[in-house]
Amino acid sequence: MSLELSAIPRAPGAIPLLGHTIKLMRGPLAFVRSLRESGEFVRVDIGTLPVCFATSPSLVHEVTVSKARSFEKGRLFQRVRPLVGNGLATADGDTHRRHRRLMQPMFHRQQIAGYVEVMERHADVLAESWTPGQRIDVNHEVTSLTIRTLAETLFSAEIGREAVTTVSRELPVIMKNMLMRTASPQLLDGLPLWRSFDRATANIRSVIDRLVVQTRASGQQAGQPDLLSVLLEARDADTGEALTDEEVRDELVTILFAGSETTASVLSWALHHLSQHPEIARAAVDEIERVTDGGPVGFAEVPQLSLIQRVLDEALRMHGVVLLMRRALEPVEIGGYTLPAGTEVAFSLYALHRDPTIYSTPDVFDPDRWLPERRAELPREAVVPFGSGNRKCIGESFAWTQATVTLSAILRRWRLSPVEGNTPREMLAAMANPDRVLMTVHPRGES
Repeated sequence: MSLELSAIPRAPGAIPLLGHTIKLMRGPLAFVRSLRESGEFVRVDIGTLPVCFATSPSLVHEVTVSKARSFEKGRLFQRVRPLVGNGLATADGDTHRRHRRLMQPMFHRQQIAGYVEVMERHADVLAESWTPGQRIDVNHEVTSLTIRTLAETLFSAEIGREAVTTVSRELPVIMKNMLMRTASPQLLDGLPLWRSFDRATANIRSVIDRLVVQTRASGQQAGQPDLLSVLLEARDADTGEALTDEEVRDELVTILFAGSETTASVLSWALHHLSQHPEIARAAVDEIERVTDGGPVGFAEVPQLSLIQRVLDEALRMHGVVLLMRRALEPVEIGGYTLPAGTEVAFSLYALHRDPTIYSTPDVFDPDRWLPERRAELPREAVVPFGSGNRKCIGESFAWTQATVTLSAILRRWRLSPVEGNTPREMLAAMANPDRVLMTVHPRGES
């Protein structure tokens, strides 16, 4: 046992004062994947700040589940507070428990079932807007779709138009820069590099602030089915307290960011990989037609689309959340080391799900690895696409329902082929998002 962080193996390539910052900025995805080679618990220096990386499923499980009470949200989440305030993503302790309890009913299966019509309508409008032979940037198309769909479920259509416009314009700027901004040393905050991020953050928070105040003042929330109305009407079961306007704003921004990025990224990668595996795409279309009998994909049909689910699971495994952090609240033993209170601990779900000691051929797109018999062979702690423990993503069912409905609507109408010379690259955001997914649209059935 050791109270000295210097006893923890250090990743190679550190530079005085900057630590591993340069390596992290030049090749972040390769860097987090490489840490497993240095051990299950590895020290990385962000500037002069030591961060301990858990690289194995068992240690990540210790941090997030079995010893979760010994940790709070770490530096990464403090640095993202200018965007999401004190929403579920950043809140700790009693605030987190209270907000999660208040928001849980919004993501109950019955509530999500009520949003499927909105999801299907937006997906159909997108699919019907394309023409044979058209070249599209899939990532741009599905990002706009998820923002519009999510915004309609968050805000009533009439009062939310300004918010949808602002979010559609500013959210891509935030997604592009967020992780590097939050992971970089604080001394770099004043650089002109971050001005567009700061401006986009301020604009989104400002428009949501106005929307919350307007809705509460007008009384329009009564009887409205959108999430803003549910948040304004929510009352704590024990105290009867409502959320403040600022708390409502923070939760809405958190849902907007987390919900739109995850769904758009997974859909983009799923369509890219299916274009490389047309036999899987054809089997998925056959499944959709068999389950729906030519009708729409409703809430009841979503869980029956098992191949679609496996395609989405595999896309998320390959291109998932890049970096999460926790901070020790007290001395705690992890991986044979006793960490002092205040120690920053990090882990990468992206790296975990590409670990070749756990996943065979981890860089190969293989939806059948999620067949029940093959999934049963994986350690339970190694399959955590939406996190684990009390921090598991509250919107998992919402995101997966929207992704299933949207992917089905596109596949049953169109076959997408990659534009020659375009190979999507993983870009650093909260997830490993694609830069551009350029494809040509062909009617389904056309060879």
